[in-house]
Amino acid sequence: MSIQLTSSAFEDGKSIPTKYTCKGEDISPPLAWTGAPARTQSLALIMDDPDAARGTWVHWVVYNLPADATTLTEAIESNEDLPGDALQGRNDSGRNDYSGPCPPSGTHRYFFKVYAVDTRLPLKPGATKADVLRAMEGHVLAEGQLMGTYKK
Repeated sequence: MSIQLTSSAFEDGKSIPTKYTCKGEDISPPLAWTGAPARTQSLALIMDDPDAARGTWVHWVVYNLPADATTLTEAIESNEDLPGDALQGRNDSGRNDYSGPCPPSGTHRYFFKVYAVDTRLPLKPGATKADVLRAMEGHVLAEGQLMGTYKK
């Protein structure tokens, strides 16, 4: 099954506006999705950059979003800004929040991936992408992806 993930700020495969990057306000873009299966118990979102020189760079980790959530508003800063009891995990900048695109050179691709999960993940705040992926093993019902690009 597939989830349709979109943003009102940019189209799939197109440039992410500077507002959402380190050269702008460095705030999270608005996201919306449809198509989570009826058995969904929670949702997770991971944003990463596979074009980073040292390997994939994780920019944002969100998990335990309520099953009925269909959006994330612009400028999510803390867990209190998330719907329900959702949590943010640790990104590769060492923070538990969104870290916008900031490539040192060239054009990089940024993948936002949403996962419908058949359980709530037994993770505390600050879990890493690897922690979330491990906890979701065997529990992913559907997923969706949105890719944006950015060049400084």
